[in-house]
Amino acid sequence: MTTLKIGDKAPEFSALDQEGNTITLGDYKGKKLVVFFYPKASTPGCTAEACNLRDHYQTFLAQGYEILGVSADSARRQLNFKTKNELPYPLLADEDKKVIEAFGVWGPKKFMGREYDGIHRTTFVIDESGVITDVISKVKTKEHAAQIL
Repeated sequence: MTTLKIGDKAPEFSALDQEGNTITLGDYKGKKLVVFFYPKASTPGCTAEACNLRDHYQTFLAQGYEILGVSADSARRQLNFKTKNELPYPLLADEDKKVIEAFGVWGPKKFMGREYDGIHRTTFVIDESGVITDVISKVKTKEHAAQIL
């Protein structure tokens, strides 16, 4: 789905997190960053994915990674999702889909025979200089940390 590939510069972005703080790609300069896009907060697959990353969060930190989750949910919904599941990383409330579209993860999907536009579950691993080092489009929600690390 996305046209971004390994070796590309990650798109610059600026969006609000679950508490209304502005988060930009520049905030992570000099750090490795995992940006995971998920279709909808508090749904079973997205919860499994977010909790799997939560459960391995200390390993990510130990290896120099920060984590950022992104969906088109409202800040309130993201805050509820983060609080309920004790997620230790920020979640962007990308309601206008600027970040989602910049990374190219919005598009036609099929679910139970129905076609609609939505977020393709995709994870980008970005290095300290803002270059994409991995694109994971076949996310295994319950084993996602293992796919990244």
